[in-house]
Amino acid sequence: MATLTYLPAARRIVVKVGSALLVDGDGRLRDQWLDSLAQDLAKLKTLGYDIVIVSSGAIALGRGRIVDAKARLNLAEKQAAAAIGQIRLNAEWQQAMAKYNITTAQILLSPDDTETRRKHLNARATLVTLLEHHIVPVVNENDTVTTAEIRYGDNDRLAARVAQMISADALILLSDVDGLYSGDPKIDEAAKHIPEIKQITADIMAMAGPARHVFSSGGMITKLEAARIATSAGCHMAICHGTAMHPIQRLYDGGLATWFQASSRPLQARKTWIDGGLTPKGVIMVDNGASQALTRSKSLLAAGITSVKGTFDKGDLVAITDPANVTIARGLTRYSAHDINLIKGHNSGEIETILGYRDHDEVIHADDLVLDATAKKA
Repeated sequence: MATLTYLPAARRIVVKVGSALLVDGDGRLRDQWLDSLAQDLAKLKTLGYDIVIVSSGAIALGRGRIVDAKARLNLAEKQAAAAIGQIRLNAEWQQAMAKYNITTAQILLSPDDTETRRKHLNARATLVTLLEHHIVPVVNENDTVTTAEIRYGDNDRLAARVAQMISADALILLSDVDGLYSGDPKIDEAAKHIPEIKQITADIMAMAGPARHVFSSGGMITKLEAARIATSAGCHMAICHGTAMHPIQRLYDGGLATWFQASSRPLQARKTWIDGGLTPKGVIMVDNGASQALTRSKSLLAAGITSVKGTFDKGDLVAITDPANVTIARGLTRYSAHDINLIKGHNSGEIETILGYRDHDEVIHADDLVLDATAKKA
């Protein structure tokens, strides 16, 4: 039994549950297993963890109403099965968690929601707000409307994108394997389990094998791709065996798994993502008070804004300049240029009166803001 685990030190985690764990070979829900997982998650909640679940299973639960439980489905049939199964999947999670006084919320995402900046910010805001209210989001890909060309095709990568989006500390992929081996342990007796991976090299990628289960859409290769996304976002990731009862408790206690080590912290990784490779769409000029607040890692409020240049929308990257027209920071704005022009110089409490809505008190939140190198030294 391994003793390595990053889980006790984490505070915000994403748990990915595969179809093969939730649904048996005859398309029936494994309700006792689900209850044991709900107990594990409830225990983590009492310890102060934020939890997001990324759950497969909609197609597996709904396919029996479309075709024989083990028949192959075309895209239209998969979408129809997902439409049927998603209702039940959400209800099963809701009932399982409610037993332990935990409220769940359903979130359906597509790749565009996690990769387009504006939609990314909207989805992130929704997820973080739910977590702040101690609600557990249950995320799945929006299979009913996506096409083969624009879908993830597996929830491993979706889970990694969600972990990246919410700056999670750990991502757990519950699987039908207990981690990565040097070879296929089913055919290679000499294959060795790898408890920790600090860097995903070409040799590590070459160890991946194909998916085997009728309900699985991804294999080890998709898990390694998920590990690349998660670790680059500052999130540790574990692949562990999930078929037994209480899989999270086993992992928490140091159960057998492969842990992929992140190279940075989540917030640091998020700021690196904001700072790199994006061209500002406009400029927000601020007064001395706001300039000084920003250098102390505070958020940008409308009251400190003096003027706006350029045309940009919510979610776009903008540069921030001080009264001397020196760029002091860059950040993702929560309001458009048009709306900022209306609310500049006003207190946050006046935003709703002026605009007719108030999405946020901050124009740019501190988590979405990166200081210029010279500003950091000031």
